[in-house]
Amino acid sequence: MSRTFAYCRVSTIEQTTENQIGEISAAGFQIEPRRTFCETISGSVPAMERPEFRRMIDRMDWDDVLIVTKLDRLGRNAMDVRSTVELLAKENVRVHCLALGGVDLTSAAGKMTMSVISAVAEFERDLLVERTQAGLRRAKAEGKKLGRPRALTKLQHEEALTMRQAGASLAEVAAHVGVSRSAIQRAERRALDDS
Repeated sequence: MSRTFAYCRVSTIEQTTENQIGEISAAGFQIEPRRTFCETISGSVPAMERPEFRRMIDRMDWDDVLIVTKLDRLGRNAMDVRSTVELLAKENVRVHCLALGGVDLTSAAGKMTMSVISAVAEFERDLLVERTQAGLRRAKAEGKKLGRPRALTKLQHEEALTMRQAGASLAEVAAHVGVSRSAIQRAERRALDDS
């Protein structure tokens, strides 16, 4: 007898999986809480490296069904999504994606649909990266400062370098100036680069 599992994932702790659980329920799937696996982890982490996904896979058996609300819950990388679905298909686990009309991703139609959607998603991500890089190049050409703001003011920077040259440890300087040791190390590297 087949059992139905749900996998819900969000990327940050500010998000919740409640909406995904609600969507699955609204689609007519009544899944026992012990078969609902939720986690907060980036979609860029391969599915088989996610603790809750791995735990769910270990509990699944032949002829079980996995429900996800969207394809990106399985992963953002087309190759990872494909290999995950293929792994589940070898165990005769059907994967249903609600956003795709509940299509079984392990069926022939599901595999084709998944390939097309994954290719489009990768294309969109590549375009986003290209636009971001073009924007950074333009900002740099316009003389804008990029990166995070410096932790130290100019006065703190000079004071920290003076203390370090006098033999103070990273911890002493960091405590005196009120920043992390890595901020002091970055200040030292910048001073070396500028000289």
